[in-house]
Amino acid sequence: MKFQFMLVPAAIVASVAATAPAQAKIFMDVAQAQKLMFPGATFEEKFVTLDQSQFNAIIKDANVNIYSRNVKAWRVSTGGWFIIDQVRGKDDWISYAVSIGSDGLVKQVEILECLENYDGITVPNWRAQFYGKKHGSSFDDIGMISGATLSSGQMLSGVKRILSTYALILKDVG
Repeated sequence: MKFQFMLVPAAIVASVAATAPAQAKIFMDVAQAQKLMFPGATFEEKFVTLDQSQFNAIIKDANVNIYSRNVKAWRVSTGGWFIIDQVRGKDDWISYAVSIGSDGLVKQVEILECLENYDGITVPNWRAQFYGKKHGSSFDDIGMISGATLSSGQMLSGVKRILSTYALILKDVG
């Protein structure tokens, strides 16, 4: 009988440990991402708060959700844009940065912070699928990650949203 009662606490401890919240991993901060994506460049902050018509236009154009009306973008001295954004993963937010060249093409996508169990999106080869995409590009060739389909799908939507925001709002910002 005693043996049976000793297993109950062990089972409770094991179940609590299995459901403990995962820790977010910080891969880099904004300054590190800027330096990596645009070495030697300077950055001019061009933050924008989307009005209702801009908000609606981006949703219609990209056919994706917008989580925030606040666009955090920097114009880059060497040409192009550096934009940070967040998308909703399965359990938490994913922060990432996108560099867009002066030609309007995605040059790089870097993860800033996400839960460790979202690893698939942190793999450089997966993120490289976005390189060369531009506003209006088809995203049908972006492979989803088995076991991380929600986070990889949200990243795809986020990059589409950023490209729409660039084309409709930022491209003409002085």
